[in-house]
Amino acid sequence: MLIEANHNGLSISQQCDLLGVARSSFYYQPIPESSDNLHIMKEIDRIYLKFPFYGSRRITAGLTALGHEVNRKRVVRLMRLMAIEAMYPKPKTTISCKNHKKYPYLLRDINIDYQDHAWATDITYIPVEGGFIYLVAVLDLYSRYVLSWRISNTLESDFCIKALEDALKIGKPKIFNTDQGTQFTSKKFIQMLKDHNILISMTGKGRCMDNIFVERFWRTLKYEEVYLKNYSNPKESAESIADYIELYNKERLHSSLAYQTPEKIYKSVRS
Repeated sequence: MLIEANHNGLSISQQCDLLGVARSSFYYQPIPESSDNLHIMKEIDRIYLKFPFYGSRRITAGLTALGHEVNRKRVVRLMRLMAIEAMYPKPKTTISCKNHKKYPYLLRDINIDYQDHAWATDITYIPVEGGFIYLVAVLDLYSRYVLSWRISNTLESDFCIKALEDALKIGKPKIFNTDQGTQFTSKKFIQMLKDHNILISMTGKGRCMDNIFVERFWRTLKYEEVYLKNYSNPKESAESIADYIELYNKERLHSSLAYQTPEKIYKSVRS
């Protein structure tokens, strides 16, 4: 809504970069879902966050218990549209491309005991009035600090690459963990990690616990921000999420951090 196609001073690419959205999002014209489907998608998201081990059958049963007349075929389609895989408690971004190289999971049985030891990223669904967007975030796993984030209305890799670029302006991890989704196994994304000599770690298919800290952040974000709002458009959602992440990083006290903030932990001097 803020991008001017014929702006005299800034190209479309520059405007998209300043607004933190992928250029492909400007050109993409999604086919709108019905208001009924959008409402059901919100309910699916609530059920999935509360019961991340539910597949399409149990989510269908949960929706039926809430009074929605839905069949499993419809629920499966909407879950795929939301980037939630029906049979695994993991976003559909884990669906991989056979031509993309996969890497082993490196975080098993290790203690993450300092800033920039390990980072992780993931994508989640965010409802807005009349539609939805996708949100990607990069977290430092030691401090829970949100290093960067971007939104997009498509699942192309551009916004994930931009988020990684933003994070690398702040620091550099020893290990970077992702799922096996095509966004994170793309040549450009992998090459960026290699260029910075970062060890690449990937979760196994269906193993949501391998990326548990990002999953917990999504749950916190949605219950403390997204579910309390009714975003009228992507611009409003981006502004509100930006405010929340600022609060999350700088003011929200975490019991797992001895009631300190992620920013204080991330920016503290190592002993």
